[in-house]
Amino acid sequence: METLSRIEHALQAAVQLAEAPGSPPRLAAAMRHAVFPGGARIRPQLCLAVARACGDDDPGLTDATAAAIELLHCASLVHDDLPCFDDSPLRRGQPAVHAAFGERLAVLGGDGLIVLAFQVLAMGGTRSPLRLPRLMATVAHGVGAPHGITAGQAWECEPRVALSDYQRAKTGALFAAATMAGAEAAGAPGDTWRALGEWLGEAYQVADDVRDVMADPVQLGKPVGRDRALGRPSSATEQGLDGAIAHFDRLVACAIEAVPPCRGAPQLRALVHAEGERLVPRAWGHRARRLAVPAAG
Repeated sequence: METLSRIEHALQAAVQLAEAPGSPPRLAAAMRHAVFPGGARIRPQLCLAVARACGDDDPGLTDATAAAIELLHCASLVHDDLPCFDDSPLRRGQPAVHAAFGERLAVLGGDGLIVLAFQVLAMGGTRSPLRLPRLMATVAHGVGAPHGITAGQAWECEPRVALSDYQRAKTGALFAAATMAGAEAAGAPGDTWRALGEWLGEAYQVADDVRDVMADPVQLGKPVGRDRALGRPSSATEQGLDGAIAHFDRLVACAIEAVPPCRGAPQLRALVHAEGERLVPRAWGHRARRLAVPAAG
């Protein structure tokens, strides 16, 4: 089965658990709305790619791990869009969950997706139960405190934060969890794959900062200019657009270099390179010089 088909099949099965008889219908609908239609699904794609590179000897556990990673990412987007944070009316080109279902169901739906992620992961470990403790710890580390995406969101509530700490937690942590958990689902050591996830995760956050300035909101599927409006840490603000794009290119190069020797290395490097061009096209470097977004200080 193709990678994206595996991911969508696993996510459909997961969301159907929340839609079982007896579930509040609007809560179930809010959770489905948060997951479908999806974005690039790059985190579960990475998880599957690493698992394949490590043998993928338990596809059921791999698929459950990839689905759990994506469910956690979707939960973070639901909460990120809330009025108390970004107050974004759109996500992936459709109304954000709080805009479609109200704030209360958005909070509960995001919480429900977090619980569902760990439920799906636990259910996927019946064939390889001894792998579950390490997997659970890896995934939890990527979403909790002190260094996961919850901490990354919380840094926005502090009076000051180092940009690198903010980016490493808000985006990098779940990417590292995706690559490490992909290896662990296949029975391989996760630490070998940590660097790939960390480099690529930081690159994604820098790209998000750049896209918040340069992207077409229709193509992006959400409003732009939110970092400046909300006073959030941003590479585009601190380094200027030219500097942020150059930094992004360096991070992508480091991620490609961090792919360990394995039979799937060429495919992984190609995936990272293609994502880099999709996120920040090379043509944007020329546009950046015409947009006056100076570095801070």
